[in-house]
This record gives sequence, C-alpha cells and structure tokens, in this order.
Amino acid sequence: MGEILVDKFLSFEMKKALDRRGFVRNLGLAGAALAGTGLLSACGGSSSGSSMMTAQAATLDNTSGDSAQQVFTAALIAEDLASTFYFNGVSAGAITSALQADDIAYLKAALNEEIDHANLLRAQLNIAASTSDPVQMFLFPNGTFSSLTTFLSVLDALENAFIGAYLAAVKEFAQMAVDTKGGTSQMSAAGAVYTTPQLEYFAEVSASIMGVECEHRVLGREIASLLPNNECFEMQDSITTVFNGTTSAAAALGPFITAGDTSLQTALSGAAALIGTGTCTGTVPAS
Repeated sequence: MGEILVDKFLSFEMKKALDRRGFVRNLGLAGAALAGTGLLSACGGSSSGSSMMTAQAATLDNTSGDSAQQVFTAALIAEDLASTFYFNGVSAGAITSALQADDIAYLKAALNEEIDHANLLRAQLNIAASTSDPVQMFLFPNGTFSSLTTFLSVLDALENAFIGAYLAAVKEFAQMAVDTKGGTSQMSAAGAVYTTPQLEYFAEVSASIMGVECEHRVLGREIASLLPNNECFEMQDSITTVFNGTTSAAAALGPFITAGDTSLQTALSGAAALIGTGTCTGTVPAS
C-alpha cells in the first residue's frame, strides 16, 4: 500500500507543488493498519505510554499516550530510515550521475547528520550498538534509487514527516515537563526518573534536530529546482503524536518499515567511506 501511495504522490508532485498534507495523511492511514498487526508495538510497544493515560488522564498536559522512551524509539527508527535512505541515494550511480558535486556534498552531509542524530537517540535508549535497533530493514518505493525525480520526491516526503514528528516531540516533551510537577513521572531506559529540566532539555534538542531536518528538505527542493523556502512556518500537518495513535509519526512511517529489503547495517557499514572525514560540525545544545 505504501508503494502505491508514494507512486500516486510522485506523479502529482512533479507536475505541481507537493501535496505534503495528503501524502503524510495517506501514509498515516496505511501505517495505522500496520499498528493493528503488532508491528509497531514490537518497536517499543504502546503499553508503557498507555499506562499514563488512566486515572490521571484528565489532568495531564500530555494526552498523546506517548512516553519519553517511545518518543526516542520512534525518532531512532526515523533516523535509521533516513540514514539508510541517504546512503543508498549517494551510493546509486543513477542518482549521483545526475547531480553536481555540491549537490552530492549536500546529501553526504545529510547522511552524516542523520547518523549523528541516531547515535544520540541510541544513547538515550541505552542501546549499545545499531545492530540492536528495533528496525533493521526498510522498504522504499520502486525507482527511489534509480530515478533522481523519484529520489528527490521521496526525500521531500520523508523530511516533511520528520519535521512533523519533531515538532510533535517538542510539544510532548514540554507537556511531560509540566506533568512532572503534578506527579506524573517519565522514566529513562536505565529506570531513573527524568527531572523537569531534563524533559525541557529534550524539547530543546528535538527542536535542534528539527531545524536540521528542515535544512534537508530545503536542499532537496533546491536540487529538484523547486522553491526551496516555500514555508513561512513549519507544520505538523496530519501528525499529532509521535508514537501512539493513527495520526502518529510512527504510523505515518509504517509503510517504510514493512517487509523491508534495504539494510540499515549495510548503510552504516558503508557510510564512513562515503562521508570521509566528516561533513558537518556542531554538538548537542548544552543542557
């Protein structure tokens, strides 16, 4: 279903402006169907998030059902998906042969950044190595790595979803910080209780990552000869939560993690040679 939806989107996107809301909404519907199969719950489950939505539900700011660990899990899956996507794009002769050198450098930098984001999230989840990440194989539409037009369209759609996901994460972490003052705790992967300042910091880091995802979308649109800065305000679109629910980022990305045939480990093992000495700088915002 995800492939059909993406192909339908592509035919329209190349004719006129991207219908980002419709695309992400349709992916959400497809992903929601997957949630019922237990696939998404296998990537972190929904029980821990749902446990917060019981007696205290009426008093919570964060009514998404998401826990901090579920937000980190969904974000890690998204960053691994992005790393796999950019590696295969930069490795594909059909893509790079149609690009100028500076465009290839843009994509290599994006790959570098997505890997750095995933490393940060992995640490928050107490995952020692990428081989233990919840999703190891990803599915992409036919032609993604054999057609520049298709590749750039998928890039735009994915980055729109990532932007929406991190905007939702900013809000949810801020709400969780408020909820701690009412006695609702969020736990780390090591079992420690997050403090209010820590949750506020996670909101700041989410905003920092979201800004980089916006850069990726703009650069992809520039390569595609579309107006790069076409948004006055970035939007969540149809994404209202990060992990739980039919309009979550996890549900929207569901079609990309179903019966995948494109390996995360192949991407990560080959990324160092592509990136070289590194193409991006900067550190996580100071807490």
